[in-house]
Amino acid sequence: MNIIDQVKQTLIEEIYKSIQQAQLVDVSEVPEIKIEIPKDNKNGDYSTNIAMVLTKIAKRNPREIAQAIVDNLDTSKAKVEKIDIAGPGFINFYLDNTYLTAIISEAIEKDEKFGHVEEANGQNVLLEYVSANPTGDLHIGHARNAAVGDTLANILEAAGYHVTREYYINDAGNQITKLARSIEARYFEALGDTAYKMPEDGYHGKDIINIGKDLATKQPELKDLSEDERIKTFRQLGVDYEMGKLRTDLSDFNTHYDNWFSETSLYEKGEIQVVLDKMAELGYTYEQDGATWLRTTDFNDDKDRVLIKKDGNYTYFLPDIAYHFDKIQRGNDILINLFGADHHGYINRLKASMETFGVDSDRLEIQIMQMVRLMKDGEEVKMSKRTGNAITLREIMDEVGVDAARYFLTMRSPDTHFDFDMELAKQESQDNPVYYAQYGHARICSILNQAKERGITPSTDADYALITNDKAIDLLKKVAEFEKTIESAAEHRAPHRITNYIQDLAAHFHRFYNAEKVLTDDVEKTKALIALIDAVKITLRNALHLVGVNAPEAM
Repeated sequence: MNIIDQVKQTLIEEIYKSIQQAQLVDVSEVPEIKIEIPKDNKNGDYSTNIAMVLTKIAKRNPREIAQAIVDNLDTSKAKVEKIDIAGPGFINFYLDNTYLTAIISEAIEKDEKFGHVEEANGQNVLLEYVSANPTGDLHIGHARNAAVGDTLANILEAAGYHVTREYYINDAGNQITKLARSIEARYFEALGDTAYKMPEDGYHGKDIINIGKDLATKQPELKDLSEDERIKTFRQLGVDYEMGKLRTDLSDFNTHYDNWFSETSLYEKGEIQVVLDKMAELGYTYEQDGATWLRTTDFNDDKDRVLIKKDGNYTYFLPDIAYHFDKIQRGNDILINLFGADHHGYINRLKASMETFGVDSDRLEIQIMQMVRLMKDGEEVKMSKRTGNAITLREIMDEVGVDAARYFLTMRSPDTHFDFDMELAKQESQDNPVYYAQYGHARICSILNQAKERGITPSTDADYALITNDKAIDLLKKVAEFEKTIESAAEHRAPHRITNYIQDLAAHFHRFYNAEKVLTDDVEKTKALIALIDAVKITLRNALHLVGVNAPEAM
């Protein structure tokens, strides 16, 4: 439990004891005591309406009840400096903020682990994100999925979960056959043979032309293979080439994976048949009109789904079911999928399918990533000037940089539409949120370097009682909220809560910096303030790293 929660819990316990001490009601009649943070900090650090809640039970005026609670409260144990009774009986508590200074030592001692939950909750999470088909470049939608997915994985790990980051390679479907046929057409075209035509809905990009030319130059003997062998070869070469590009782009975007899972492996290991047998054994498959169906309507799907078509071919849904069965078999407690905006209709059927192989569908969480509009000079940018196609992740990285791209793509709830202002992302001003936060970190590093030249370095032995400025106390309170913010972001699968926190923390630091000089002739006070801003630096750096963003020491 972090310091803030400890203080809050102690205050609730002491209020409960004071009610008993005042003999206002029988112990068994004391309701749950709720305390809240007032909207206006002039009304204290915490407030409770317990006096009004007790009115009917105690049969007394709420202000009398409030006074009795105040008279019997152990303010020392509750860390309360002052108490006001307001309005009809609200009790406002102003805390003795010396408890906050303990957070400075904690931050300095824990350093890179500050804010992280020490005890793992033991749950294994498999987080699948991006999983784009290996048939072309990653675009802005994939970029948001990557930024949010990777940040969520960082947050979950910091909150004590065991996380596996996974990319599902769709290398066994129809689109890969089209990719192979497209490469085949370009290969023979490069050899001067135009008999092989591009397939309908084939891939016409420069990549495919280049692959075809390269293979024609280096492996002309492929033309002599049987058609089946040639297509099999082109499938693998095409997937390897495209996945190589995707891996490079994602790595450069500071997005990393523990596992790259091949759809083809489900066929090779016989897992599709295993899950088919499992669902049949549980009574959820049936034959109709020459096809094999799954009874997903038993679990809130709007209609049953075909697994095996009349021609004996699998639908795309069946390997997806087998993949999720495999995820569970690997010992994962929670499965989280980040899907694109066009996958909304897929949620119910996929969750229903888990029930049909005997697993609680609540273990599967699907987060839909809404669309992003790229904006430049107030206008939407849809097409790349260079290629005439959709703007790629690589172009976004080149245009605004990895830090700005990741930060901007993470700072809104993923279930909301988002306008990405590319001009703002490049600005070096306080209007640019990532620049504002990084500048705060760099400014602290500059102050710490100046202090070091005076022989002063951050120390947990400093006299924190010298930290009295209101802005410094507010800054400390914000630092103390870090662990709770991580826990909240993890629990709600909400990475944008971390970027919101970063903005608040940076704003509190800049306000403190403008209100109080850190380097003064008072050596002891300077030592205390240096320790404070070092704790802020550690917090800001750790928070930025959760988002996959650098914390520069100079700008």
